Amino acid sequence: MKFVTSILNRRAFVALAAASMLAGVMHSAPASAADVTIPIIVKDTTSFYWQIVLAGARKAGKDLGVNVPELGAQAETDVNGQISILENAVAGSPAAVVIAPTEAKALGKPIDEAATNVKIIGIDSGADSKAFTSFLTTDNIQGGRVAADGLAAAIGEANGGKIEGDVALITALPGAGSLEQRAQGFKEQLAAKYPGLKLIADKYADGQATTGLNIATDLITANPNLKGIFASNLIMAQGVGQAIAENSLAGKVGLIGFDSDEKLVKFLNDGVISGLVVQDPYRMGYDGIKTALAASKGEKVEANVDTGANLVTKANMKDPKIDALLNPKLD
Repeated sequence: MKFVTSILNRRAFVALAAASMLAGVMHSAPASAADVTIPIIVKDTTSFYWQIVLAGARKAGKDLGVNVPELGAQAETDVNGQISILENAVAGSPAAVVIAPTEAKALGKPIDEAATNVKIIGIDSGADSKAFTSFLTTDNIQGGRVAADGLAAAIGEANGGKIEGDVALITALPGAGSLEQRAQGFKEQLAAKYPGLKLIADKYADGQATTGLNIATDLITANPNLKGIFASNLIMAQGVGQAIAENSLAGKVGLIGFDSDEKLVKFLNDGVISGLVVQDPYRMGYDGIKTALAASKGEKVEANVDTGANLVTKANMKDPKIDALLNPKLD
């Protein structure tokens, strides 16, 4: 009996030792890419622009074998909602987080706190934080300058080469870093290059297209010498474009928008919009995830990456490079 017990004890010991060795091997083996999770948090999951960003991130996830949860609020005005989403994402211990902050000041501290636990990659808009490992965005100040040049060209074309008259700026929301930079670049370029253009209105909206429509309609009614408007994001361009169309001012009041969707492209084709400053949101999403994965592995990444901006007009919208920006793949 003692002999049998001894044999059983030895077998148990060998089995336990083997299990311990296997567990040790499994614990020490590096995690596969499929085990890596990198959430991307956008400002608004319903907007076409942010859907393009998410499509780029989704493709990067497939190419790199990384899990990419697609997160975001239902509206860019939901700042507290985005903060909660960020906090919950970090609580899940991801490899890194990619985020487009909704509002620079409000997201500063939450990003600082998140970065004490995980690498944070910023895209599109900045925040009052120095904790980003890398930041990928359009040079929005330059984008504002491009918009000013495009608007001046449209006004000159409509007025026999004379670049003069009243112009207006309509910004979707106050406090959004990218929008403030676009406004800065636009105003600086007007002052530096176009003395004949007078900025008679610098308006903030509430992120709704109907508000942009109402602001533009009021400006058109109150300012008969209004020659042009810069609507600094997609939603504002939709509303202002509608105002131009409803007042039969296509080709008479120049309009430069920022970003694109099917409605804005139709406005461009119809001459309602003079031009669109188009970013590369697909690249922001794709390279955001790619950069986050590299950073999570301790690899060196660029602190700042300019993803580019292009002025799209009816004349160049069929160029292959421009067409790819206007018609990105969303699958």
